Amino acid sequence: MSIPQSVAAVAAALAAVSVCAVPLSAVPAPVQEDEAVLIKAAPSLPGAREEIRAENYPSLQAAFDAVPAEGGVVRLPPGEFHLAEPLRLTRGDTRIIGAGPATHLVNDNQDGRPALLLAHPDGADAKSADLLWRVELTDFRVTGNPNSGPGVLAVRVNEVYLHGLTISKHGGDGVRLDRCYEDPRVADCLITYNAAAGLNVPGCHDIVVSANHFEENQDAVVCTDAFNLCMTGNNLDDHLGRGVVIENTYGSVVSGNMIEECAAAAVTLDRDCYGITISANVIAHNGAGVDLIDAHGCAVSANTFTIMQGDALRIGPDSGRITVSGNNFSNSYIGDGEVKRLPGDRLAGGIVLESPSELVLTGNLFSGLDSEPIEMRGEAPRKVLVQQNGAVDSPRADAEEEAEE
Repeated sequence: MSIPQSVAAVAAALAAVSVCAVPLSAVPAPVQEDEAVLIKAAPSLPGAREEIRAENYPSLQAAFDAVPAEGGVVRLPPGEFHLAEPLRLTRGDTRIIGAGPATHLVNDNQDGRPALLLAHPDGADAKSADLLWRVELTDFRVTGNPNSGPGVLAVRVNEVYLHGLTISKHGGDGVRLDRCYEDPRVADCLITYNAAAGLNVPGCHDIVVSANHFEENQDAVVCTDAFNLCMTGNNLDDHLGRGVVIENTYGSVVSGNMIEECAAAAVTLDRDCYGITISANVIAHNGAGVDLIDAHGCAVSANTFTIMQGDALRIGPDSGRITVSGNNFSNSYIGDGEVKRLPGDRLAGGIVLESPSELVLTGNLFSGLDSEPIEMRGEAPRKVLVQQNGAVDSPRADAEEEAEE
């Protein structure tokens, strides 16, 4: 065995081994001084604008005011921010984004004004050419007090888009989109405990309301003087008044919603509604079900009306040309002679016709009701086709069975 002749020789041997053990790709190439200067001086992407980070401004309003005329993004930090005045956005093509419920805007004003106001500086008097377009609010929380106004008020803002918001405890509407004519959208929001409507959309057009949760507002959704409401996949619960209120509106669909325990009617159509479909909803344990006060050319189909405290479906004297098919009207029967609810909570209503005209009622099932499946009030309805409906465990069915015996 050979022995190194000196310490220097041993060190040289170890150094050689270390160099060989390191892959060549793991050794960073040296950066030339002139290349570093070029990288630092490179221009930003043409057309790009920096995000506005609200924590770098003295107030949220200052951050909103910093949005250029071309629009931009305002990013709200986590924190609780109290508003004595409405927070105003007067620019279109703008996105306001928070940090989820960790960003909490609190409306402290006591004189009925909103927490957020989206509008041209001229408000409702702005010229059509000057209206705001494409404003998006997402991922933050807004709360109010009994004397405050709406949580979010948008006035004549086209293509407004609200999603991922939590809006609660306002003295007015949770959200009011006032004449936001073109394509307003409200999706995946939680809108609760507001003294007026959860969502109020007067004078809007091509409206999408989808996958929201509305709880314990006065009314859940109010759509008036509008066109083309598409309301799908929402959950409505425990409202102090009505569920969905549609007036002077046409060409709309209310489908695939869960509407439970509203004190009054789950769905109301009034003031010259026409061409509206109410379909595939679960309408459960409300003070009343679907109330067609003034509606024509409408369809009520494939809904489940269960343990309704009042009339499950009422068609009034100012309504007509209605199709009612494939609905199920029931109590809480679960098979084998067993009824789920306690005796004081088993009411189940059917259809009431109060002198309407030109109706088709077919293919519906009535079971376990506490009233007649189809009850006539007032003058006899005119031009009505009633066929192929079924009734089980109801006053009419029992009477028919007794007559057959």
